[in-house]
Amino acid sequence: MPDPVRTFRHFREVPRNLWRWPNFSPAEIACRGTGQLKLHPEALDKLQALRDRLGKPLIVRSAYRSPEHNRAVGGAPASKHMDGTAFDIAMANHDPVAFEAAAREVGFLGFGYYPRSGFMHIDLGPARSWGDPFPPRAAPYAAETPPAREVLAQSRTLRGTGAAGVATMGAAGVEIAQDALAEAQGMVLPLLPYLDTLRWLFIALALGGISVAVWARVDDWKKGVR
Repeated sequence: MPDPVRTFRHFREVPRNLWRWPNFSPAEIACRGTGQLKLHPEALDKLQALRDRLGKPLIVRSAYRSPEHNRAVGGAPASKHMDGTAFDIAMANHDPVAFEAAAREVGFLGFGYYPRSGFMHIDLGPARSWGDPFPPRAAPYAAETPPAREVLAQSRTLRGTGAAGVATMGAAGVEIAQDALAEAQGMVLPLLPYLDTLRWLFIALALGGISVAVWARVDDWKKGVR
């Protein structure tokens, strides 16, 4: 036996235990003009199934409409929105052709096309359609990054140049410290020869890092990675 259709004076009155559609809220399905909600489980089950099939959000422009709000917005006198079985879904994040195919697969039968307003009407039926179909268009999503490219944090070039940068800063820091210590009291003067050695060690590390970066660039170029 199908779940009964229930009407609530306001969507905030819907008990939590009655709401089983995780990707939608009562506020999204309620009347935009009055806040009333006609909870139609079969229609909402199909809407959730459509959301699961597409794997991306459905932007609900209009769902249930109270009779007075339906008249106010110029809806059809027998609009399925007043039954809680119709939904207007924005096409901003969907390919209309793929969306319609998925909607038919999950059981929607009525389709209205509104390309100028950017949404598609779907309902439980009877089977019919109206309006001008959406023009074909490419999916507005960027292609995925080719798997052959290195992740920036793992790049050998980045590691080499990073090491060179750190070493260069270290050498400069040693020179500053050396100059400062040279002006200090005589008790620290014995440390100066060691600092000079440390400075040359940092310089050698910087040169090594630059060599690694250059080698990685050449190696990647040979492999066609970059």
